[in-house]
Amino acid sequence: MRKLTIVLLALSTTFAGFSQEDQTETTSNIQTYTPSKLLSKGQWDIKFFNNLYTQNESTFTSGTEARETYFTSTVDVFTGLSDSNRFNVGLLLEFRSNVIGDRDALDVFKFDGETNTARSGFTSFAPAIKFNPIKSVSNFTIQTAFHIPLVDNESENGVFLDQKGFTFQNRFFYDYNFNSKWQLFTELNTEYHFGKKEESFANNSLSLTPGLFLSYFPSSKFTVLGLVQHSQRIDTGNDFEQDFTAVGGGAKYQISDVLNIETLYTTFVRGNNTGLGQSFNIGLRALF
Repeated sequence: MRKLTIVLLALSTTFAGFSQEDQTETTSNIQTYTPSKLLSKGQWDIKFFNNLYTQNESTFTSGTEARETYFTSTVDVFTGLSDSNRFNVGLLLEFRSNVIGDRDALDVFKFDGETNTARSGFTSFAPAIKFNPIKSVSNFTIQTAFHIPLVDNESENGVFLDQKGFTFQNRFFYDYNFNSKWQLFTELNTEYHFGKKEESFANNSLSLTPGLFLSYFPSSKFTVLGLVQHSQRIDTGNDFEQDFTAVGGGAKYQISDVLNIETLYTTFVRGNNTGLGQSFNIGLRALF
């Protein structure tokens, strides 16, 4: 069961959507630079995002179980290359710390590597590109990344760290403004996992994760949002299928012209072959 929980962390990569209008003196970065918005040539976007997922329930048993907690920290760096604002390149880095055996959720921050209950380390990196395929639809973009694993073994002494396999990921972003206060952001995340069948439960499977995010802006520097996401894993050769649904909400605040902060909470309300836990997220983003 522990190795299945890692799939839930995929939502650690979830970000809120904001308005797509051209930036003016009355708008902020959280309104202008949604995931659908590409950077201008020479611009930089650095995002530091942290996800803590914890569970003591699953679809495998009834009632409570020994607590398991999985912490994922990612750094995403992108820059603009084209004069037309239609092509960006980037690098994604990932660090994980996991504890099992009914340890306290905050023990993931001890990084103690205690035998049979904890593991931590850098687990993958991914070169990435982001582009706008349709010039007339500027608020539709695609992000493509190739994730390369850094772990030697998926599980050691019964403790899961991360998938040992390659992942070809495509994320499709689109947003729509109802007015200056309300905006709908949509995402479809597709991931094909591949590698040796015996090295990872996820290898030779395809994950499809659509999501809807509704944002409200009380002011240009502050937004609140609600979300719903569903994930469906389709087996293509490893005899494992899975699905789950999560709902949640969050907020984002523009601290300065460069820096903003976001928080997000999600709970997993249903699923098959999965854990049923909650995730707590906080991120910082610098755009200059």
